[in-house]
Amino acid sequence: MSKWGPMPADLQAARRVVVSRNVMIPMRDGKRLATDIYRPALENGDPAPGPFPVILTRTSYDKSNPAMQVEPVGNFFAAHGYAVAIQDMRGRGESEDVGNYHHVANPEEGNDGFDTVEWLARQRWSTGRVGMVGTSHSAVCTNAAALKSPPGLKAAWIDSAPTSGLDWQCRRGGAMAMQMFPALFVHAHDAPEIRNDPAAMARIEWGGRHVRNQLLSMPFKPGQTALAAVPNLERILFHYYYDGTHSDFWAMETLENKTRWDQFADIPCVLSTGWYDLFTEEATQQFAELARRKTSPMKLVVGPWNHTAMRGGGSVVGEVDFGASAAWGYAKYNSERLRWFDHWLKDVDNGAQDDPPVRMFTMGGGDGSLSAPKSSGAGVFGSGIAAKGYLNHGGRWREEQQWPLPEAVQTPFYLREGNRLSTEAPKAAAGAATWTHDPEHPVPTLGASVAPFLEFVPLPKGISPDYLSTRGRMTTFTYDGPMHQRERPDIFGSAEPYPMLSERSDVVVFETEPLAEAVEVTGQVRVKLWVSSSAPDTDFTARLIDVYPPSADVPEGYHMNILDSILRARFRDGFDAERLMEPGTIYPITIVLPPTSNMFARGHRIRLDIASSNFPQFDVNPNTGEPLGRHTHTVRARNTVHFDAAHASHVVLPVMPAGA
Repeated sequence: MSKWGPMPADLQAARRVVVSRNVMIPMRDGKRLATDIYRPALENGDPAPGPFPVILTRTSYDKSNPAMQVEPVGNFFAAHGYAVAIQDMRGRGESEDVGNYHHVANPEEGNDGFDTVEWLARQRWSTGRVGMVGTSHSAVCTNAAALKSPPGLKAAWIDSAPTSGLDWQCRRGGAMAMQMFPALFVHAHDAPEIRNDPAAMARIEWGGRHVRNQLLSMPFKPGQTALAAVPNLERILFHYYYDGTHSDFWAMETLENKTRWDQFADIPCVLSTGWYDLFTEEATQQFAELARRKTSPMKLVVGPWNHTAMRGGGSVVGEVDFGASAAWGYAKYNSERLRWFDHWLKDVDNGAQDDPPVRMFTMGGGDGSLSAPKSSGAGVFGSGIAAKGYLNHGGRWREEQQWPLPEAVQTPFYLREGNRLSTEAPKAAAGAATWTHDPEHPVPTLGASVAPFLEFVPLPKGISPDYLSTRGRMTTFTYDGPMHQRERPDIFGSAEPYPMLSERSDVVVFETEPLAEAVEVTGQVRVKLWVSSSAPDTDFTARLIDVYPPSADVPEGYHMNILDSILRARFRDGFDAERLMEPGTIYPITIVLPPTSNMFARGHRIRLDIASSNFPQFDVNPNTGEPLGRHTHTVRARNTVHFDAAHASHVVLPVMPAGA
């Protein structure tokens, strides 16, 4: 039995499933989208007549992928009494309109979803009730369809979904979110338009194997990136890279859900994400907005996961172990999804409607010891904490009635002289910290809420770079999750003597005294600074860190990243226009960090790092004020954060009352 209700007795039962492959479903413009339809089968192998409720997922990652689509969606739900439709998006896989695919910026996404839902609802083997599932890009498709309110769509489970390309997905705080660059190679290497073009395939293969070299050779130039082999995808790259102000491109429905929640279908939805997912802010915001506006039940699930950990089934994210209860995997995930859809699509009285609105994991409470190394994660990186074991940070699940939590007290922690962080506001007439941001030597990304920075591993001789073999040989060169904040030889961007980030001259550190009592921070974090610069444009980054004291297992202590974000100064007043700085003038800025839930234990310190780069998570500001992505040179910037009485820079932490 699940903690939140009974599970079907035959959850793991093997049942006959039959698949109709490449059913071409017509769209309103005459294009047809290839769809594999899974149905329960009779003993003779024929499809059972039904009717069945339908589960739909739409994907850019190949509908026949065994690990992502076939087993966890097609075979699973069909074996439990559903018809299942897995569809290649327009211009992908076997679908028509090749060449008209634009990564996450597809203007027809909502219409294609609507037309597919309604076609499925009309089939004789369908009850007319359709549920949608999707993670990441497939979740984009789910949201796009729901914004069109197809009558047949009755429920959804939306996992790790971006809802704003400009705010979080493709750019953040005015900087480019650089995980979008390697992500485009994932989509380019199996692009249908280059299937019969060996030269184009070889160019993409080269690009996918040399992502780091390309990042180090920025700025990108149109026609000169390896992505030029798939022109549609290179064009999208330059939208992501060049377009910092709000425009018609960013306003398209699939890239801007957040202004359109009123038109979203009034259907029961589960929104799921993780504290180290790159779309945490968007999933929690979507839940809050839909719960406020709709009559149908809305549920939120947030674990201590990155973009893939919920489905992976382990308790480790990055190099931190959150305990056995953090591990879901497809067994738990699918049991939860099945229960949800059984209630809303089959009218099974299983109590799903009475589940708490919010199930969330509060990180922390572990003893800080190192567990034995686990093969699930340490193999990616060869040194550091993870090579010795995983930090036991721990945590617990809890149930809440709403998000954000109303009990959280918005508590300012002020930057103070002596690198202190204090709840007491500064009183001095002067106070400032200055550093030099050198674009040629940026601060490296040491763990973050990012998608994996994927790079292809070279193929063994004689093996062709087809879709499945390429996906099976991808590796990442950043930690998508928490890690100790020390540079290392195996971490991209690190350099000898591999210092702690707190030791770098271009990182300004502010931290509390060791905490006399534990402090729980649950909610969104904002950093409000007064800054100046010698440059007309520069970046300001903020990173919140849980500092463990030294111990036998970690003699130098453990500095665990919790949150980070960035603001490009030219966008300090919003994204309607670019406003360069007057050198030396002091400006107020706000850096919006995603939400979290972390218990900073007694004896730990709460730390805030301020800097001007975080690479490769974000592109590096050249400090010249030239058009985005088109700079001709770089200059060093002298950047200052002010914390005198008149410029009381601070971070606002949502602190939960003791015992809450």
